[in-house]
Amino acid sequence: MRDLPNFLDVADVLGEFSADRRDLFELRVQRWWPDLHAGLSEVYSPQEVEELEARLLYLAATAVRDRDPELARLDQARTLDPGWFQREKMLGYACYADRFAGSLDGVREQISYLKELGVTYLHLMPILKPRDGDSDGGYAVADYRSVRGDLGTVDDLKRLSAALRAEGISLVADLVLNHVAKEHVWAQAARAGNPKYRDYFLTFPDRYMPDAYERTLPEVFPDFAPGNFTWDEDLQSWVWTTFNSFQWDVNWANPEVFYEYADVILFLAGLGVEVLRLDAIAFIWKALGTNCQNQPQVHSITQALRALVRIAAPAVIFKAEAIVAPQDLVHYLGQGKHHGKVSDLAYHNSLMVQIWSMLASKDARLGAHSLQHLPPVPPTTAWITYVRCHDDIGWAIDDRDAGAVGLNGYQHRAFLSDFYTGQFPGSTARGLVFQYNPATGDRRVSGSAAALVGLDAAVEAGDRVATQQSIDRLLLAYAIVLGWGGIPVIWMGDEIGLPNDQMWASEPGHADDNRWVHRPRMPWGRAEARRYPGTVSARMFSGLTHLIKVRKSAPFLDASVPAQVLELSDPGVLPVLRRHPLGSFLALYNVTPEWRPWPSWRLGGLGLWDSVDLLSGRHVNVADDGNVWLAPYASLWLVPREH
Repeated sequence: MRDLPNFLDVADVLGEFSADRRDLFELRVQRWWPDLHAGLSEVYSPQEVEELEARLLYLAATAVRDRDPELARLDQARTLDPGWFQREKMLGYACYADRFAGSLDGVREQISYLKELGVTYLHLMPILKPRDGDSDGGYAVADYRSVRGDLGTVDDLKRLSAALRAEGISLVADLVLNHVAKEHVWAQAARAGNPKYRDYFLTFPDRYMPDAYERTLPEVFPDFAPGNFTWDEDLQSWVWTTFNSFQWDVNWANPEVFYEYADVILFLAGLGVEVLRLDAIAFIWKALGTNCQNQPQVHSITQALRALVRIAAPAVIFKAEAIVAPQDLVHYLGQGKHHGKVSDLAYHNSLMVQIWSMLASKDARLGAHSLQHLPPVPPTTAWITYVRCHDDIGWAIDDRDAGAVGLNGYQHRAFLSDFYTGQFPGSTARGLVFQYNPATGDRRVSGSAAALVGLDAAVEAGDRVATQQSIDRLLLAYAIVLGWGGIPVIWMGDEIGLPNDQMWASEPGHADDNRWVHRPRMPWGRAEARRYPGTVSARMFSGLTHLIKVRKSAPFLDASVPAQVLELSDPGVLPVLRRHPLGSFLALYNVTPEWRPWPSWRLGGLGLWDSVDLLSGRHVNVADDGNVWLAPYASLWLVPREH
């Protein structure tokens, strides 16, 4: 076992480098090889590690040799500014390319729209070639090196990434790590009898081991894909299929699988992808007697992959798609020996869930308690904060957090499902139940953000007051994610208050998956209405872009400064503090439809007695009763007057 590689292993590649490029490559290897070696050594045997490292070194050197000069320059810039993704100027946008603009070329034609919003990070939902027919929304990948035929070609993707980069927008793409489509070349070779590729998957000749695993495995899609194993006639074996029968889980215990994905990652980096969303990462390591999620080996594997990318393409960063319990979530940004060495970004699922919980209950106590008890994350990482995404909302409310504020976790989750599907008295939300599990009572929810805040119902009823209140609720939710730090991401259509797609089930392959209700095609006529004052589109767009512009001018929101939820003074007001070298940044959010107070005496202890609200530009107003009063669903971003 070696601590650093022998560069003679890649002499034929390095010989093509100039002296300064060779020196730079060797310096990168010296910096990142220990992380690569440590990660691999925690998963594979010493002999496997030695053999794998030699091949990975060659792979990295080849990737550096073939790197586009413009991307190589970006590598240098990002090396000098490793916290580029933490800046307050970052703003994300997520969409399906076809539903946003038809094709990759169509997306390129809409860059001006993204610039108008202030976008610097564009996540295009699955763009790699999926299997034909049902593909789990594109997450059953049949070829990692081809683009979906209806979207364009690999060359189109390169042109798009270059056009986005020229406008300061980083391209984000999905890389599914847990599984491939059963039509993928690896799976086809396995079914044809090739023993090498059979070892890429987890297969069992009978039900003995699957039944043993099933005792502790949850079901991801109990309605239409119950169980975690599927019988395959060609293999005459049960295949591990966590998500759907056509998605075969890969065997990360096989070092060949690691090498294959390393090669894919560097291929995508070469196309100009700057952020890789590591899809289903929580599931990649299997351990008998566990739920096969969040295992320690997941973080070791991620550390090794990240170190390899730092050597070959340091402009590229990782984002963990880990929608897991709060106590597991922080590990995807690095805890303990993996501190700051795994993913650079992770979804703040807890914040998203607590925002919806606060809006439904009109109470910030549970949200405050839950967010206060999340462990700190490395200052070199950042959260992805969001109100809505392409997926359903699962109510990840911890029973202990609920109990700490006098709630029953099971009952509160049931309340949220009832509220956001319009079953709770007084609720005007129009979500749909997704994947009801009678054994656990779990009822996840689909629906656009506008539908969930009641905007759909208010507009349909012609109720102008309710319409404005719904817009205010949605803008409050976005103020929280924009004011948290990290990279806030807008889900396509939220900026114009896009309603549920009433025709969601009419498209082929969509009828059995109601998540398509909040994945409409972009109605560009409605988007154009953002230019006409008084329309819902204009009110949402102007309100959101105002928040975005203020955020971009506020260095207090750099993600290297952590957000701290303070103790509540009023159960309806969530206070979030950031202690920046320029001074304190205090965000106050009224999650109720009533005026609520916040005691002004608390400002003095935070250095904010003489403060200004960035959102309004006005000096903080203290009423005669000594309180700062917040209007219904109002947000205040308070900073020292002189900063």
